[in-house]
Amino acid sequence: MAKKKDLTTKTESELQKVIREKRLALRDFYFDLAGGKVTNVKKGKNIKKEVARIMTAWRKKELMENK
Repeated sequence: MAKKKDLTTKTESELQKVIREKRLALRDFYFDLAGGKVTNVKKGKNIKKEVARIMTAWRKKELMENK
């Protein structure tokens, strides 16, 4: 799980890379879920929350640059 402090120190390109990785992980989770391989169904919810946290940090950086 990404900590707020870790996210604020990363650059925008690093945040975009992490978002891409998390979205791929979410896609793989859904494929595994459909195939019946998943035992922890909370994992999908947690990945979606992490993506939202990262996107929020990214947006905050954008707004701080514009000021």
